[in-house]
Order: sequence, then C-alpha cells, then structure tokens
Amino acid sequence: MLLHVQRIAVPFEYPVYFTEGVFSPSNADLASAIAAREPRRRHRVLPVIDGGVAAAWPSIAEDIALYVGAHAERLSLVAEPIVVPGGEASKNDGAATAALQARLDALGMDRQSFVMIVGGGAVLDMAGYAAATVHRGVRVVRIPTTVLAQADSGVGVKNGVNAFGKKNLLGTFAPPFAVLIDPRFLETLSLRDKVAGMAEAVKVALIRDARLFSWLTEHAPALASGSLAPLATLVRRSAEIHLQHIATAGDPFELGSARPLDFGHWAAHKLESLTRHRLRHGEAVAIGIAIDTVYAELAGLCSEATAAAVLSTLEALGFALWDDALALTRGGGERGERLCVLDGLDEFREHLGGELTVTLLEDVGRAREVHAMEERHIVAAIARLRERAGRRGAPAAAGAAGAARS
Repeated sequence: MLLHVQRIAVPFEYPVYFTEGVFSPSNADLASAIAAREPRRRHRVLPVIDGGVAAAWPSIAEDIALYVGAHAERLSLVAEPIVVPGGEASKNDGAATAALQARLDALGMDRQSFVMIVGGGAVLDMAGYAAATVHRGVRVVRIPTTVLAQADSGVGVKNGVNAFGKKNLLGTFAPPFAVLIDPRFLETLSLRDKVAGMAEAVKVALIRDARLFSWLTEHAPALASGSLAPLATLVRRSAEIHLQHIATAGDPFELGSARPLDFGHWAAHKLESLTRHRLRHGEAVAIGIAIDTVYAELAGLCSEATAAAVLSTLEALGFALWDDALALTRGGGERGERLCVLDGLDEFREHLGGELTVTLLEDVGRAREVHAMEERHIVAAIARLRERAGRRGAPAAAGAAGAARS
C-alpha cells in the first residue's frame, strides 16, 4: 500500500565571474564570491592547485597568500596549497583522490569551508569529487585554467574520476559554490592544449548555435595560432551556451538518457582509454565529432555540405581527425575482427543507464537524438576519415601503434 509520495525541490544557484587578475589583491571578485552568503564571516579556504599550473606560475602559492592577506577580514588560509598531478593522471589514480580526502579530514574541513580548485578539467573533476564526498559536500570554488575547463566542464555541475578502466565511472553531481574564469591563465598553456580545448566549443556550436560555428570558421586561423583575444571570446560564448543548457534543458543532473552536450563523446571516451590518454580529451572529442558527423551524412541525416564544413573547420582549427587507435581491432568472435572503438557504444549505453541515446547532426545548429547506430555506417565513417588523412598527408598521432591489440 502506498504510504506517501515525497516531493523535494532543491534550488541551486552559483555565480560565474569573468574576471582578470583573479589573485590580484585589488580584484575583489574572489573574496566577494566566497563571502556572498555570509558577508560578516571569515571563511576558511584551502587551495588545491594543478601541478601544471604550479609549474607554469611558480609564484602562485605566494600570490594566493598575498591575496588572502589583503582580504583577511573575509578570508583565512587553512594551509599551504595542495599541489596535485595535472591531466588524466589525477583522475586515474585512486590513491591521489584518497590522499586528498584524507588531507581534507586532517585539516578539519567542514561543510562551510572552501576548497578552491585551480586547474584544468581533470583536476577540477578529481578534487571536486574528493570535496563532494567529504562530509557529503565541502564547498568548492572553481578557477578553471584551460580552454576546455573554462569553456565547458568548469561551469557545469559534474565531477568524477576514472575507475576500472572506464571514464568517469565514479562521481557526483555537485554544483560549485562559485566559478571564476580568468583568461590570463590561457597565456600559460601550450599551443596543443589551447587547440585541444576548442573541441568543446565546436561541439556546442554545432548542436546549439550556428552563428558561433560561423564565427569559429571565420576565426579559425587566429584560433589555431593560439591568439588570446579570440580564445577569450570562444571561452565566454561557449561557457554561456553551457550555462544556458544546464539551466533550461530540464535535466541538469542527467536523470534521463538524453545528453546532447555529450555529442561526439561515445567514441572520444573510448579513444582516450585506447591511447592510454595520450590523446587529450579535446583531441579525442574532435575525432568523435568527425566520426558522428560523417555517420550522420552516411545515414542520411545531414547533407554532404554540412559534413564537409564540420570536418574542414575542425582541421582549420588544428585538429587531426585520424588516430591509429581507430584501426585497433579485437576478435574473432562470431562477427570476426571488430574495431575496438565500437566498444565505446556499449560503455556509453551503460553510462547513460541502459538506453543508448546519441546526438547526431541534421544541420549546423540543429541536432537529433537517435537510439541506435548502424555499425556498418560507423565503420565506413572511420574508413573515410582514414582516407581523408591519407589524402592530406596527415601523419597519425604518435604512439597510437603502441596500444596493444586486444
């Protein structure tokens, strides 16, 4: 017998600042963001810094200490910053997550304390997961430092770590307390990392904003060279689209199976694991977008002209659309040799909760969700990308051949 239907509505709100010189003592944005709810309180802050950021900005610990000192009426530094490995290494190492959780406990971090995470998307994911699981949620302020993190993951509500060979198997939905985006961090990035981060902007443009895609195509040469002014514009527009989607799509915690912002990701996640993360996330996403776009053309969903425009823009931005990991096979079951990347569809289905939902293009700025993909079209799409790379004389990314056949 039904006793009761419980209904709980929990509103979430977090500010996203576009600022410059976030740790300059004269910039009050960080202090204001932390003290917004309790302005008369002195708030405990523990910085967690991406090792890559710490190496590129040697004075960052000192700069943070000076900033906290300048705003001592509102901020208190709990301890020296904790520096963690950058990149996917931080998400692959369960010991690193456990060590951070233990450190938060040892320092007495409570639910009103702040973990201030300064780093790329992988560090935001790992440290955010650690904070979300201590006391069921220590407050987090994110300061994303890469193109990808500023334009995409840093403004979202997800975090997580890799486990048992699967991307983001462990994680939580935990909105940040605040996000501060400072384009000056982009100056510290290599050209490869600048380019890799643009894939997520291409993704949201293709499924949400045809005008942004036209802008990306027009400014591709400047973006491919790493020019900071157009990069800052790319970051801001992409972040705005992501925030709008999270607020208006009706499923911010992904209780359903539709995830349009995962366009191109079923193959990307598998490529990351097949290459043992030699491919950056954004590099794998660009290939995943290319596969799904050519697939959409072959399946009659989008025109040849649309597919050509997508591939040309990705290449103009500096992406390679072929990697030798795409050719890796496993086999001999009933169907004989099978491309390893195809296993990504099964893993994606599992991650979604049992029903496959893949976003495919109908046109630039317009997408459709499908619940099945024909393997023959996927194989043909991959073959076409290989042929295209051969015609362009583009070498496959180094190291893919080292991934073992399984």
